[in-house]
Amino acid sequence: MKRIITAVAALLCIVTGTLSAGEPAKEIPADVAFEKARTLMQQKRFTEALPYLKRLAKHGNKAAMYQLANLYEKGLGVPQDYKKATEWYRRAAGSYAYTRKILKGQADLFSDDFLQRLKAQFSDASSQAANEAMLASLETDTKETRSLLSEIASGRFFGLQPYKTNYLLPAAYASNLYARHPSAYKSYALYDRIMQTNLYDQYGTYGAHTEVEFQFSLKKNLTYNLFGFGEIITAAYTQHSFWQLYSASSPFRETNYMPEVFVGFPTPPSINESVGLKAVRFGFLHQSNGQEGYRSRSWNRLYLQGLFQRENLFFTARVWYRIPEADKSADYYRGYTLDASGNPILYPDPNEAGDDNPDIVDYMGYGDISFRYLYKRHQFGGLVRYNFNKGGQSRGAVQLEWSYPFLGSKSTFWYLKLFNGYGESLIDYNRNVTKLSFGFSFSRGIF
Repeated sequence: MKRIITAVAALLCIVTGTLSAGEPAKEIPADVAFEKARTLMQQKRFTEALPYLKRLAKHGNKAAMYQLANLYEKGLGVPQDYKKATEWYRRAAGSYAYTRKILKGQADLFSDDFLQRLKAQFSDASSQAANEAMLASLETDTKETRSLLSEIASGRFFGLQPYKTNYLLPAAYASNLYARHPSAYKSYALYDRIMQTNLYDQYGTYGAHTEVEFQFSLKKNLTYNLFGFGEIITAAYTQHSFWQLYSASSPFRETNYMPEVFVGFPTPPSINESVGLKAVRFGFLHQSNGQEGYRSRSWNRLYLQGLFQRENLFFTARVWYRIPEADKSADYYRGYTLDASGNPILYPDPNEAGDDNPDIVDYMGYGDISFRYLYKRHQFGGLVRYNFNKGGQSRGAVQLEWSYPFLGSKSTFWYLKLFNGYGESLIDYNRNVTKLSFGFSFSRGIF
């Protein structure tokens, strides 16, 4: 058993690159370690100060990075090594400067004792430390990135933070009217054909091209460094709603609910420096619309996501695997069955158990790429999906975004969004939609 535990620890060390040799045998709190290193430096006991500085620098302490670079540059307590000195100076200069202040309770987050790290997760410092650690490797060479990252790192409101963009768009115009989807049978057109009625002309589509669209999205960091690898476990929830405010009776056309949980790992410096990969996430995402019968849509995914930065460009590449579900009957998907005489009749069980949307991957593909670009006070964003001809036909989606502070506000922005393709909402995942939306956003993110 001991060998298995040792092997697992070694493997995680290789994957995350967050463990290093040469640390004190028993870690002490970060603030105590920093004071100890500073005292030893003042006494010119550089060799003894070195392991403390290495430990602090490994966890993103900017001041320790500078001190470590200075030791390598001047050969104090270590062989003179200009290459290592340059590396640590550059990493310190490119790191987010949160570590100038030692957070209260941060020490326990890096304890050798698992129970102490577990206890530290329930302190107020844990969530903020997780945010700051996540931002530590991001480059802050411009005023725009420094300002945005400072806002993101604050982590207020009971540890809850914006996740995806939060927005309210009073003017969301689609080029075509949206179809209504009944729950008791597959479509109004099918009902009319079988029952010899004419409901489609009256109920087949919503009455307005323009609707109100809004989204709120929050996340909470649950743990930080619980297992000692600098990992952050996060729970998130996003709700995306489409409100036909300008149609008769003003119904909600669709609401999508998206809870998820993911764990993020910082990448080793060598990977960060060579390709700009800042972190890797592994996650589980559920998406459904809370409806029944033929209106019901849902699917579950496992995903792997890489978070990259190139100066003021931040982008993610994500691939996912859909967790399979049992299919429903062929008659359910067709919407009708045959009676004893061979005549079509409406399928009698709209709530049959099984997969509501077995072909959703044909339209949504197996992943997406998104980006954010900061230019002065503007933020540009976008998303691209493509199915690589899955299902025998090429399908995808493109979304473009722009935001700008509203009257100089730091929390309210003009927001413009253009969407074209499949998967705008679950109810219409298999319908090609072109839509231009305008309104306000109330948060900005980078990934």
